[in-house]
Amino acid sequence: MNEGILIVISGFSGAGKGTLVKELLRTYDNYALSISMTTRAPRAGETDGREYFFTSREVFEEKIAQNGLIEYAEYCGNYYGTPRDYVERQLADGKDVILEIEIQGMRKVRRMFPKMLPLFVTPPSAAELKQRLRGRGTESPEAIAGRLSAAVREAEGIGDYEYLVINDDLRDCVRRVHSLVQAAKQAPFRNEGFINRIGEELRILSKGE
Repeated sequence: MNEGILIVISGFSGAGKGTLVKELLRTYDNYALSISMTTRAPRAGETDGREYFFTSREVFEEKIAQNGLIEYAEYCGNYYGTPRDYVERQLADGKDVILEIEIQGMRKVRRMFPKMLPLFVTPPSAAELKQRLRGRGTESPEAIAGRLSAAVREAEGIGDYEYLVINDDLRDCVRRVHSLVQAAKQAPFRNEGFINRIGEELRILSKGE
């Protein structure tokens, strides 16, 4: 069984990252969603190992000390992070693991998983992004302005990603992302084992051994 690859999906708030990820998981069976670990208490209806891995602050900080997290952050007094062992088990089982995080997290992940595939999701225009944020109907004009200001800063880091994904039509976007993942698996730097093996086989054949 071939090992899967780690896919990091980032993008502007309102770009449709969550919906895109849900459709990828629903449409194709080779993907697995990375589950985060958190020190916050479970909310009604949440189950350990499904929405999050719920744990204590002491256990979380022990994971940090043991380099057991791919990335982590503290938000509103609680830790959130990605367990390394869970992701590595999924990859070893041949699953392509999706991690939905922001750009700073992506940079941390790249240091630990240099062969990961970073994708940045964006709507076709800034005007469309603003319209989608308004269309949620859940945020004040001030909150929308704040998200647009954040998007200005995020746009400066798009060049750090391997592919740009324009989310215009959802079904088409899902197909394109899946195609990018399949193509990325063929990149030579993600197939060093095969390259080394066939190189050795050719060396032996060329010598008549």
